[in-house]
Order: sequence, then structure tokens, then C-alpha cells
Amino acid sequence: MRSVNLSKVVISLDGDRLYSFEQAATLAETSVTVVEQFAALSLIEPEGHMLRARDIARVAQVLRLRRDLGLNLVGAGMVLDMAQEIARLRAQLQAYQSSLSR
Repeated sequence: MRSVNLSKVVISLDGDRLYSFEQAATLAETSVTVVEQFAALSLIEPEGHMLRARDIARVAQVLRLRRDLGLNLVGAGMVLDMAQEIARLRAQLQAYQSSLSR
């Protein structure tokens, strides 16, 4: 396994740590080409040529869905988007139910 030089730390305006495509590829155990393809398909949202940790996690999740379920890239992205929306709606429902019980 290649080692990644994480000594150069880049921080976004929001305070998130940013990673180069090469660092992201190494952390997600894939290639820079795959990371670039994900960006081209809007599966991740790079800031220039830098990614947030959540984008790296999304790359790994999409690759896992492809491997485990045989989904294509766009389908895997849709599954993750729907899971995120379900989590958001569950949180809203829980907040609503909590406000009713007061």
C-alpha cells in the first residue's frame, strides 16, 4: 500500500480539512482516475481539485455498493442520496414527535 503525505494540510473556508484527489484515492483505496470520474458524474462535490472527508467516504461507499450489490455508479449515488434523505426525514419526524410530547 502506498503511503500518503498528509503533512500539507489545506482547510476550506468552512473549516473542513481538504484532501487532494491523490490523497483521496489512496484513502478510499482506489485510483485518481476513479475519483476524477466520480467528480465528473457529480457523485462528489470537489472544491477545485480538493475533496472533503465526506466526499472520500462517499467514494468508498459507492465502491462498496458496486462491489456488494452490483450497482452502477449513478445507481449507487442515488441509493446514498436516498439514504441521506431518509435520515434527514427521520430526524425531522423525531423532532416533531418530541415537540408534541412536551
